[in-house]
Amino acid sequence: MKILLTSAGMRVKDEILKILPKPPKNTNVALILDATTPIRNIHFAEIDKSRMTKEGFQIEEIYLRGKTVNELRELLKDKDVIYVEGGQPFYLLKQAKKSGFFTVVKELLQKGVIYIGVSAGTYLACATIEPALWKPKKRGTFGLTDFSAMSLVPFLIFVHYRPQHKKLIFEQVKKSTYPVKILTDEQALLVTDTEVTLVGKQPEVKL
Repeated sequence: MKILLTSAGMRVKDEILKILPKPPKNTNVALILDATTPIRNIHFAEIDKSRMTKEGFQIEEIYLRGKTVNELRELLKDKDVIYVEGGQPFYLLKQAKKSGFFTVVKELLQKGVIYIGVSAGTYLACATIEPALWKPKKRGTFGLTDFSAMSLVPFLIFVHYRPQHKKLIFEQVKKSTYPVKILTDEQALLVTDTEVTLVGKQPEVKL
């Protein structure tokens, strides 16, 4: 199993390239874009895709909304990387649950497919996406009351960390059922089977 969880995707391009089993031009990527659907400004996702295209990745844009488990299996069967873009985490979670995406991802991970999460896509890999509620900015939850996610990793992640978030996170960590790891936009967590490694620039953020 190989998972790379990021705040800002191709901002940690070098770490992404390191984990590929073959060159980008031979790497088929499923770019999951549901989290961008409710967002008015998706410039961040456009930049991410542009950087991937520049590296030569073979990209197919895919939306989970309206898909079934079997349709996703067919769409993803030839992919080397499942790249889940950032945006609205609760909308992403809703479509992932309705489509059966969790089941398909877990099957593909067992076959050696790499999962890369970006912000909301990183939350989705955790046991719950509750850290998306920690910042003062109000987010719509699209009718969800169950925020449980894929549980690919046994911890939660706070993304897009800046020093001003330290006090806020400290208070939330005390209430959390799970351990919490913190990522700046220049960092990622590489998960290989049971090993978790912080990669990228800047030292680990500790509370």
